[in-house]
Amino acid sequence: MSRRCELTAKGPQTGHKVSHSNIKTKRRFLPNLANVTFISDALGRNVRLRVSTNALKSVDHNGGLDAYLIKAKAEVLSPRALDLKRAIEKKVGKPVFVKKAS
Repeated sequence: MSRRCELTAKGPQTGHKVSHSNIKTKRRFLPNLANVTFISDALGRNVRLRVSTNALKSVDHNGGLDAYLIKAKAEVLSPRALDLKRAIEKKVGKPVFVKKAS
């Protein structure tokens, strides 16, 4: 399982651990991920996603999972979240824009 948020695509970053003597060694900064069960009003079911706590605040701020996914760009969503976005837009009746590969 990758350490990547399914909604915001936040992943690990690299940096230095700096000792008191200023010796720098490589380290990874991991995102704060949590397994969360969201309730989708449009789909009428629960959805379990692995999201960062920052994304959890964003979903709450935007008024729920459905509203967040409708506003979210398709490039940053995971394949599971993108399928959810399409299913929600199909239920709600909003147009789905698919980027053509060229």
